Amino acid sequence: MTPQELLEHSDNGHLWPADHAARLPADVPAAYQRALEVRALRAHRGELPCGYKVGFTNRTIWPIYQVFAPIWGTVYSSTLTYCEGEGVLDLTACSQPRLEPEVSFGMRATPPADASLEQLFDAIDWIAPSFEVVQSHQADWKFNAVGTITDGALHARLLVGAQLPVRDLAASALELDALLAGTSVALLKNDEPVAHGHGSHVLDSPLRALHHFLAELRSCAGATDLQAGDVITTGTWTDAFPIAPGEIWQSQFSDALAPLTVRFK
Repeated sequence: MTPQELLEHSDNGHLWPADHAARLPADVPAAYQRALEVRALRAHRGELPCGYKVGFTNRTIWPIYQVFAPIWGTVYSSTLTYCEGEGVLDLTACSQPRLEPEVSFGMRATPPADASLEQLFDAIDWIAPSFEVVQSHQADWKFNAVGTITDGALHARLLVGAQLPVRDLAASALELDALLAGTSVALLKNDEPVAHGHGSHVLDSPLRALHHFLAELRSCAGATDLQAGDVITTGTWTDAFPIAPGEIWQSQFSDALAPLTVRFK
């Protein structure tokens, strides 16, 4: 599928045609190049790239979706919403949307080359609870890694909650790593418990997921490096759950991070 065709499906929420598998890039590196072409089209029409989403960092869901390694894609000004704890997201034109409770990082600087975990920590400004709405333009959420990358890494919307300066939470990378790995989250739909997850599911901790992503990003030809002001959401702590307008969902973290509530319209 051409970049323009992919963008049109993203705009209208329609599923890809039945022959899409034969029209996908040949491999993962080619899929990232196709995704960067779509990024250029979106930027040209005024959608500012604001950071990245990292997906499939939760190893517990790899067998469910038959994707066995993390992927990444771009977050845009048109898909990013901030709130102080309660937000609203519009699901118009989302294709088979699902919800993921996550943790996002805000960058204060570009990490140095071959950054250690501690150097990465030094480049982070804040951390916040977040909800990512993911979507699939492939029927019944059946895909492979090439398909997910070509499909914008499944990104549709990102709601970022109350931002906590990272140094108010931890004094070092090792301290933050251990804290996030030991944190759990409860996911509720209309006040009813749906799932529980743990930070350790996300490549052992969200900080390590961010570290892994940084190396992957820098190995991709033509990709834009992390920079001050970027937002990176690091992957779901639970499975992803179908959502619909009118529903209210909440994530409740066991330690430090504030609750986050989203209403869908």
